Amino acid sequence: MMNSVIANTNTNAPLTIKIHEADNVAIVANDGGLPAGTVLPGGLVLKDKVPQGHKVALVDLPAGAPVLRYNVPIGYALEAIEAGRWVHERLLEMPAARELEGLPKATVVAPDLPPLEGYTFEGYRNADGTVGTRNILAITTTVQCVAGVVEFAVQRIKSELLPLYPHVDDVVGLEHTYGCGVAIDAPDAIIPIRTLRHISMNPNFGGEVMVVSLGCEKLQPERLLPPGVIPISDERDPQAGLDVVCLQDNEHVGFMSMVESIMKTARRHLERLNARRRETVPASELVVGVQCGGSDAFSGVTANPAVGFCADLLVRAGATVMFSENTEVRDGIAQLTSRARTPEVADAMIREMAWYDAYLRRGSVDRSANTTPGNKKGGLSNIVEKAMGSIVKSGSAPISGVLAPGERLNGQRGLIYAATPASDFICGTLQLAAGMNLHVFTTGRGTPYGLAECPVIKVATRSDLARRWHDLMDVNAGLIADGEKTIAEMGWEMFQLMLDVASGRRTWAERHQLHNALVLFNPAPIT
Repeated sequence: MMNSVIANTNTNAPLTIKIHEADNVAIVANDGGLPAGTVLPGGLVLKDKVPQGHKVALVDLPAGAPVLRYNVPIGYALEAIEAGRWVHERLLEMPAARELEGLPKATVVAPDLPPLEGYTFEGYRNADGTVGTRNILAITTTVQCVAGVVEFAVQRIKSELLPLYPHVDDVVGLEHTYGCGVAIDAPDAIIPIRTLRHISMNPNFGGEVMVVSLGCEKLQPERLLPPGVIPISDERDPQAGLDVVCLQDNEHVGFMSMVESIMKTARRHLERLNARRRETVPASELVVGVQCGGSDAFSGVTANPAVGFCADLLVRAGATVMFSENTEVRDGIAQLTSRARTPEVADAMIREMAWYDAYLRRGSVDRSANTTPGNKKGGLSNIVEKAMGSIVKSGSAPISGVLAPGERLNGQRGLIYAATPASDFICGTLQLAAGMNLHVFTTGRGTPYGLAECPVIKVATRSDLARRWHDLMDVNAGLIADGEKTIAEMGWEMFQLMLDVASGRRTWAERHQLHNALVLFNPAPIT
């Protein structure tokens, strides 16, 4: 069983964290916060009770003054704020978004970090050159109408067939809400279609693609997976075509006939998957998606910086790291375009941001709609502050490529920006489509998020959360705030854990079988 690392936080001594020397606010780190009248190191007296993770003014701030965290204006004081006061979202005016014109492009010289060699994991090689960290049979569905039948069949496959194939990790139905009742020829309809197409080809599925169709849906199997899209392994007949079970076929008489047909088809794929074995592969075969959800003010102090350090290690080892979440990087767009490897990469990132800005405007909202009540309770005043803490997951490596929503990696390596909404479920779904074989998810408020299709390593930002959710969090990055570990030490620990999990070690989400549904991003109209 995976043991959580648990720290004993000293809640007696007042502790605040200041990110940059130029910052005029700091966050309170103590569990439970600090009461009014507390004397901070240096002599500042708190004028208000300040909850854990929330900001305290370090100096007097006149009305209109910028409030600096990460040495970035996260807002402007709506009134005069005395030193020692609690600085929360109701006292701040959020800055306007940076315009997308005139941004720096490929201006930052990447740090000269030596390659990491000799690191390996035990994975499954696929016919298309990718490597899986799990050996899973995935059943693709073309439309929500078949979901109930597939779910029933999957349960029978797990109970009756899977024990016969001990080298297959799991069977999952790729359920979604798309496929019919949609404007399938609209320009943006390509996004959900290619997303489902590319998820079906995820490295953790071993190239074994089987489809369950209703028959009358708009998203016909041949449209979802046209000829030539799926690489054919040596064990399969190139003339066999797409392996489809169509529930409306005349051969199906009654519900159990449909279920038996799915099970019969699944058995062929299970036999091929069961013949596969793990083999030693270089760490460069990892494709790691990084994401945060249920974020708090500690996300940008502990977990995300440690993930960023680990991301640099992965890139040095030749692996691929994807970071995402359009609204959670929008306010740091200048930081990112300047880190692009080439001006063309910067232009691609700007293109995705502009597309998403227009998408939000069509819904009469902007990026400020992102922050949740939980984010604010955890100390994040607005999306600007949240974005600064989110971006650090990307580390310091140059950004070498950009993927539009639903696109798949095509040989790219290094640090990749995969453009996605910030929704946990949609982001994870799109990263699966891009080719992710391992997922890292940081959280401050706590979420039992998991994916059936890919192992998810959960990272707690605070020791209190790691203690309370001891059998849900795989890593306690709160040890950084506690002073027990450095960001570098935690980054190396994550790096080794990723290799172990990629080799078969189960995460807490896998042990408990905590799986969130796939959620396709569909910006096209519904009819």
